Amino acid sequence: MPANPSSVLAARVRTLVAEETPRAVALRRELHGYPEICYEEFKTAARVRDELTQSGITHAVGLAGGTGTIAFCPGNAATAVGLRADIDGLPIEEENTCAWKSRTSGRMHACGHDGHTAILLGAARVLKRLSDECALPHPVRFLFQPAEEGGAGGERMVADGALRAHEHGPAVRRIYGLHNFPGLALGSLATRKGALFASSDRFEITVLGRAAHAAWPHHGRDPIVAASAIVLALQSLIAREIDPVDAGVVSTTTIHGGTATNQIPSSVVLQGTVRALSDSVRKHLEMRLQEVARDCAQAYRCEAQTRYFNGYPVTRNDDASTVEFERIVREALPTHKFEHMESPVMGGEDFAYYAQQIPACFYLLGVEDGQWKSAHLHQPTFDFNDAAIPLGIGAMVMLALADDGRSRA
Repeated sequence: MPANPSSVLAARVRTLVAEETPRAVALRRELHGYPEICYEEFKTAARVRDELTQSGITHAVGLAGGTGTIAFCPGNAATAVGLRADIDGLPIEEENTCAWKSRTSGRMHACGHDGHTAILLGAARVLKRLSDECALPHPVRFLFQPAEEGGAGGERMVADGALRAHEHGPAVRRIYGLHNFPGLALGSLATRKGALFASSDRFEITVLGRAAHAAWPHHGRDPIVAASAIVLALQSLIAREIDPVDAGVVSTTTIHGGTATNQIPSSVVLQGTVRALSDSVRKHLEMRLQEVARDCAQAYRCEAQTRYFNGYPVTRNDDASTVEFERIVREALPTHKFEHMESPVMGGEDFAYYAQQIPACFYLLGVEDGQWKSAHLHQPTFDFNDAAIPLGIGAMVMLALADDGRSRA
C-alpha cells in the first residue's frame, strides 16, 4: 500500500468509514450515558478494550494508573504513526434531555471526549480491516488516554511508555490528536504551526491579617482590603509587563473570606488561573504573581502566602508535522476543508506532553452546522455532533495512511 493513497484506496476508505459510522455513533451515545472523571474511567476503558478485542486489534492495558490503553495495527515501516483520543468526562450536571443523556448524577461528557473515543475506535476498525486486505505503509498506534481534564493523563501515558517501542509494535515517530470545536464549521479541520494551546497553571494566595470588630477596624489588619488590592494589581502584570504582541491571562476566579457582617476576618483566600503561550511569559508571570501578592499584602500590614501549581505546558505543533497535516487534508481528504488558525486558543490541553517528546500535530474538528444546536465546551447543555464522527474517522485514517515521514517545513 503506497504512502500516498490512490483514488482507489481513498474510495475504499470512504466505503469502510460509511460502514463503521453507525457502530461508532451508537458507541458514542453509549459512552455519553456513563461519563467518568479522571482516573476513574474504569467502565469506559473496559468498553474500549471490548471493542478492540471484538475487532481483533492487539492492545495493551493498564497505562496511566490503570485506565489508559494503547492498541496496535501492523505495517511495513520501522516506526509508527500515533493517533490519540482522550476518554474522560467532567464533574458537571447535564441539563440535556436527549435519550442518551448522562445517567450519573454530577457527571457528563461536556467536552466531547465520548466523540473523540468513538472516532478513534472507528479509525482503528477501518485501519484493521484495511490491514487485513493488504499491508499498511507503516504501523499505527492508537492511544486511549484518561484524565485529560486536569489530571495530566498524557504525562503519565508518556511516562508509561505509550510512545516507546513495544513488543507489539515499533516506537511512534509522529503523533496526531484532535478536539471537536463548536463554532468551527462541520467538515473543517483547523490548526497552526507553533503554539496552539496555552500553558495552564493555577494559584492560591492566602492573605493573613488580624481579625477585628468591623466597627473598630483600626484594631485589626484587614485582609479583605489587602486581597482586593492584590486582585487589581495582578491585572497590571498583563497590561504593563507583557509585550502587547504576546498573550497571557491572569484571572482570579474565587475569593473566600469572612463569615459575619460585623467582623473583619483574619484571612482571605484567592484562587485563579494563569495562561501563557511562551515559556518566558509563563515563568515571568509565575515569579511576578508571587512578588505582587507579597508586596501588596505588606503594604496593608498583612502577609501573603502563595502556592503556585504548574499545570499543562504550551501545546506546540512542530512545523513539519503541521505542513504534513495540511498536505494530507488538501490532497487526500476532498470532503474536508483545511483552515489555518491565525491565533492560538488560550485553553489548556495535555496533548502537550506528547508534543514535547516527538513531532506532533493537534487539530480542531469542526462540528457546527445548521442542524445541530449545542452550547460550547464545558457547558451543561453541550452535546457532541454525531455528524462529525465519519469526518473525524476519515481524517484519522488518512493521516495514518498518508503520512510519509518526510519533513516539508
